[in-house]
Amino acid sequence: MVHDEKYQAGVKMAQMIEKEIKSFVLNSPLNRMPDDKDQPIFDEPLVKFADGNDKLFEQYKSIISPTHLTPREALIAIFHKNPDYIGKSISVISWILPITLKTRESNREQKTIPSKLWANTRFYGEKFNDALRDYVANNLKVRGYIAAAPAKLPPSRTPAKDKIPYSDWSERHIAYVAGHGTFSLSDGFITEKGIAHRCGSVVTDLELPASDRTAASPYSNCLYYVNKSCKACITRCPGNAITENGHDKVKCLDYTHTFDQLRKDWQMASIGCGLCQTKVPCEFKNPIKKQDNQAT
Repeated sequence: MVHDEKYQAGVKMAQMIEKEIKSFVLNSPLNRMPDDKDQPIFDEPLVKFADGNDKLFEQYKSIISPTHLTPREALIAIFHKNPDYIGKSISVISWILPITLKTRESNREQKTIPSKLWANTRFYGEKFNDALRDYVANNLKVRGYIAAAPAKLPPSRTPAKDKIPYSDWSERHIAYVAGHGTFSLSDGFITEKGIAHRCGSVVTDLELPASDRTAASPYSNCLYYVNKSCKACITRCPGNAITENGHDKVKCLDYTHTFDQLRKDWQMASIGCGLCQTKVPCEFKNPIKKQDNQAT
């Protein structure tokens, strides 16, 4: 009976957190395009939960990088505490922020550079995502729980020859543990709302019920890996960074470095083209699953 009551309390807390996240996305003035305050950057989010002690988090040290943090390690690093400070229960709150139809439509027409709306989503959208991380963490702290957003920690650096930093907290991989979806040939993450999104998370010592992880494999939402029927992201990539062997991160980064003039013109520190996430079958849905009434 005590276990059932504790579980039901966790369910209610999860429902409340999901409601708060959706309300923040709907109502925050930060979720608006800088040039059009009536145009949201993101649609209603998807929210799921992961057990912070899931063994997959340990496996990420070999899959991603030895420096990739487990949820427990993240809380210890952020709060500078010894392991005994963190209790047995650890949960991860993971969300997906789907990119709006208007922005996706604008980027479908592009062939070499992103649309302005897409660039705004990448730059200002991630600022909003950081605000959402702070909002969720602060709400939990007010309730007496330990909470933080590991993605806000500075990344570890790779050797110079690799050109790119290792991720110490991959939001896509966190979303996979939470059951949001699977990976794609382009290295993106295909959810029930597709691949065109941003994702975020917060770790807490509040015990929450983990969402089901139903994917048969880490690539089961990608048409290429399922039946080789799709290579749309290969065709869409202007930097030739995607092949049947996957996504070359260095080539991708090198291509975005050609956007120096765009960064100056649009006054953005970072710009990614995102062409592989639009005008593809997985843009706004899981292409493996038959779905009705999807926004196009």
